[in-house]
Amino acid sequence: MLQNIIDNLKNQGIEPDLAQSNLIEELNNTSPKNNTFINKIKKNKPSFKSFYLWGDVGRGKTVILKSFIKNLDLKVIDFHYIDFMQSIHNELSSLSGKKNPLDHIAKSLSKKSEVIFIDEFQVEDIADAMIVGNLLNQLIERNVFVYITSNAHPNELYKDGLQRKKFQDSMKLFQKHARVYELDGDKDYRTRNIVNFNNNTKNKSYKDSEIASLIETNYQNVDFKIKTFQVNDRVFSCKAKCNNFLWLSFYNFFNEPNGNKDFIKISENVDWIFISEFRHCDDETADIMRRFISFIDICYRDQTKIKFFFNDIDYENLYSGVKLKILWERCCSRLIEMQTKEYLI
Repeated sequence: MLQNIIDNLKNQGIEPDLAQSNLIEELNNTSPKNNTFINKIKKNKPSFKSFYLWGDVGRGKTVILKSFIKNLDLKVIDFHYIDFMQSIHNELSSLSGKKNPLDHIAKSLSKKSEVIFIDEFQVEDIADAMIVGNLLNQLIERNVFVYITSNAHPNELYKDGLQRKKFQDSMKLFQKHARVYELDGDKDYRTRNIVNFNNNTKNKSYKDSEIASLIETNYQNVDFKIKTFQVNDRVFSCKAKCNNFLWLSFYNFFNEPNGNKDFIKISENVDWIFISEFRHCDDETADIMRRFISFIDICYRDQTKIKFFFNDIDYENLYSGVKLKILWERCCSRLIEMQTKEYLI
């Protein structure tokens, strides 16, 4: 099993470092390895009934856990946190009026799975906070082994949220049965892989399929079917998205009536932005360039990571108009810097 995980990481350009190797060993030591082990859980109730993995972005948490769980001979249900909570809220709606609806949901999930994996666990909404901790505890009580990845320690979740104490109490109970493990280290493999993806070759045009392949290698939950996203209660176009990643079409997105408030929100909520489908602009399309320049100003200020797919367009000549000449010169200088390893890493 351990070699399978290591091989899978290497296939995605990750040579496991010491911290990752230690994590893999710890997963192996605390894992429900087979159905016999699950039966032992039911009888002996070992101290660890879940595994909560947290750490910085790009360290390989999702890749490692998915590789590990894939090798378990167990019934597994795999969720992204957003999808998990959406399904729970839908179930609660259908169980309206029933006593102890969370108990019904936990019972149903325990019949379908021996292991549940929840990726990118984050609690920001009071509607989620009031139920998720209790549901996790009920799943554990029903002998479902829960694996979780997050960027934050359980004690740091839902900071400054309404009625946070109720959430904290349920998470404290959860932690009594969980192995809370930090994947530390300073290597951001996601950033390294994206930065090293060479799109600066002259006259090189990358197909959407090639860009999608790069995305799939580094993000586990990107939905390429979703072509819109919501910011500030408004809907805009995109080519793909997930919780902390966004792929935009230059011509489509900046041709929409968006502005600085939207750009600020985007910059605050994503780790990486890909932009493709660039087109030459002049004064007739100055509004597109004006929005793009504002977007770059905000992302530059916030040190947001952006991968530009200019393809066969010389980005220094992206704009040939006069109206925005001074603004464009400053923007162009920033584009040059934003493509350097020093900026991105």
